[in-house]
Amino acid sequence: MVDGGSRDATPATAAPLCDRILTTEKGRALQMNAGARAASGDALVFLHADTRLPADADRLVLAALERSVWGRFDVRIDGRHPALPIVACAMNLRSRLTGVATGDQAIFVRRDAFTGFPELPLMEDVAFSSAMKHRPACLREKVVTSGRRWERGGVLRTIFLMWRLRILYALGVSAERLARDYAERR
Repeated sequence: MVDGGSRDATPATAAPLCDRILTTEKGRALQMNAGARAASGDALVFLHADTRLPADADRLVLAALERSVWGRFDVRIDGRHPALPIVACAMNLRSRLTGVATGDQAIFVRRDAFTGFPELPLMEDVAFSSAMKHRPACLREKVVTSGRRWERGGVLRTIFLMWRLRILYALGVSAERLARDYAERR
C-alpha cells in the first residue's frame, strides 16, 4: 500500500492487511509508480483504496496477461442511487470502445511492459492508456468501487464534470489546470 500523505489513520488501518506500506508525496501517479518500483512480481495491479477485486482476481489477471500486456476489469459502482448501474455500464462500454481504462477499473499490466504512469495530478490513467501500444484486456468480471463521490456530488453533475475534464484534456488543457478545476468543483 502506498500512502500519499493522508491525514487520517489510513496507514494504521491498512497495516494488518499489507505486507509493506510506503509513503510518497500526494498524487496517484506518484503513489502507483512508487508501488511498482517496490513490487517484486511480474504482474502489477493498481487498485484504488475504495475498490474491491473479485475473489479470483489473481487467476483472472494472470490469464489475461498471457494474451495481452495490460488490461482492466469491468466496474460496478456500489451505492444507493438508481443511476449508478447505468453509469457503470457506460464506463465499461466506453472503455471497451476506446481502449481507455480508468483507475476505478483496477488496471493491471505486465512488469516488462510497464514504463510508469505519467506523473500528472489528474488524467494519469487516461495518459497511461493512451501511451500503451496495445488495447487492454477488458475483463467482464467486476471490481466494486465506492459510489460516494457520485452520490455526494450528484450523479448527473459528476458525469458532466468527468466528461468536461476528459474533453478539455483531449483538447490539450493541462492536467494541472484540470486538477485545480476538479478540486474546486468537488
